[in-house]
Amino acid sequence: MIKIFTIGFTKKSAEQFFTQLQQPELVRLIDVRLNNVSQLAGFTKKNDLSFFLREIINIDYLHLPDLAPTKMILQEYQRNKNWQVYEQQFLALMAQRQIETLDKYLIHGGCLLCSEATPQHCHRRLVAEYLREQWSGVEIQHL
Repeated sequence: MIKIFTIGFTKKSAEQFFTQLQQPELVRLIDVRLNNVSQLAGFTKKNDLSFFLREIINIDYLHLPDLAPTKMILQEYQRNKNWQVYEQQFLALMAQRQIETLDKYLIHGGCLLCSEATPQHCHRRLVAEYLREQWSGVEIQHL
């Protein structure tokens, strides 16, 4: 069984965020954001986040930009707010990138991080569901 967690940081305090990450099977945070150094990221800026994860809950940090949308796909979605088009474009990108060839060891026990507060309209959910379709025995838990 491969366990994939997902989490978004928007609308969470640092305390809520790091507390939610304290799951027995969670071993690393996998950053799937295109831009992980923005001032808007607050306590989740790449270098700060890596430090906090290590110091507060002793888990690894990994940035996998291949699991992020392209700037063009993201900008089109921000402009048009058409989730169906975004989802189709993003899933086609995941297929083109052949993310199913990723090392399952890197993903197992990993938590996909993005900014969206909930997984419903977030690419982290699409990544997790895509991998569940490609691999057998995948369980997804949204934090």
